[in-house]
Amino acid sequence: MANRKRNIQMKFWVTAEEKGLIDEKMKLLPTQRYGAYLRKMAIDGYIIYTDTTDIKEMNKILSAISRNINQIAKRLNAGGSAYAADIQEIRERQDEIWQLQRHILSKQR
Repeated sequence: MANRKRNIQMKFWVTAEEKGLIDEKMKLLPTQRYGAYLRKMAIDGYIIYTDTTDIKEMNKILSAISRNINQIAKRLNAGGSAYAADIQEIRERQDEIWQLQRHILSKQR
């Protein structure tokens, strides 16, 4: 206990309704620990959580396209030819990126 960074314990009482409200707000965030949530709220007064699911999906698609382009570049550098299917795959993935970007931007408004 002496080596703890936070060595002062604080306690307070809430009603069942207040606890329910706290639980509901905590569900909106990636934390499940009351201590972390209540400490952050007490110090900063607010927590901003940004859902980055769409951006993560776009990064996944970008990574797949990058791998595909690298494979095509290696084949071309080795004297091979570019296949129509490869170019079509890149175009389809590029369309997915544009759709995701439009979707992300429309949610920002």
